[in-house]
Amino acid sequence: MHTPLCKHSRGEPEEYAAVAERKNLRGIIVTCHNPMPDGYSASVRMSEAEFPRYVEIVARAREAWAGRVDVRLGLECDFVPGYEGYVEKQIGSAALHHVLGSVHPQVGEYRRRYWTGDVLAFERTYFEHIALAAESRLFDTISHPDLVKNMHPADWNLELVWGDILRCLDRVAKTGAAMELNTSGLNKEIPEMNPGPAILREMAVRGIPVVIGADAHDPERVAANYVDALDLLSAAGHTHVHFYLDRKRQAVAIAEARASLAG
Repeated sequence: MHTPLCKHSRGEPEEYAAVAERKNLRGIIVTCHNPMPDGYSASVRMSEAEFPRYVEIVARAREAWAGRVDVRLGLECDFVPGYEGYVEKQIGSAALHHVLGSVHPQVGEYRRRYWTGDVLAFERTYFEHIALAAESRLFDTISHPDLVKNMHPADWNLELVWGDILRCLDRVAKTGAAMELNTSGLNKEIPEMNPGPAILREMAVRGIPVVIGADAHDPERVAANYVDALDLLSAAGHTHVHFYLDRKRQAVAIAEARASLAG
């Protein structure tokens, strides 16, 4: 979930906590978009100068909701080759509980670097970067790992990139990183969660842990479609869902998670 500091989200962390309580979540981890150097996609993320404020507003919410909803500090970091050192230093500058690594192919700066006019080549580059993000070992979880399918949805053909995806998953599995099942994909050009069922099944085969996220940019999206996500995970062969505290992975049986959401 995000904060207004990313410039495309609404609601303070306290408002997200209030919805979390209503939906029977025991806690939330705020993971707003990280600052990036050189003005990289500055219009959709907090600035470097605002990072201390981000830490403060999450701490404020944690204090306000103590004993009701456990509010923790996390971060969603863009993976862009060449910026690893900057991101590593940033991650080390705060007591984070969960660090997401994201490749955002829709960002103008990313497209200017890697778009050549060839849709398939762009998709293959994206999955290469997903693998590199995991191999950087900077992140606990790799976010929305087939997001690229929404860039040119009319041209998306899973079969054409299937080999690239399997090689990517093989590499991710070797790192021990988790991958996210992002429910906000239901609202995108290709209306299915990210990743889709076929990739989820291959993640299960490889034992890749899965974290569910709603990618909430509005408080009302907290825990959106979580039961559906748990059902999808179970159908794909997963038995547990995961989350992070102090950057240590915690496992919960899917049946237990489903029951907890029911109250």
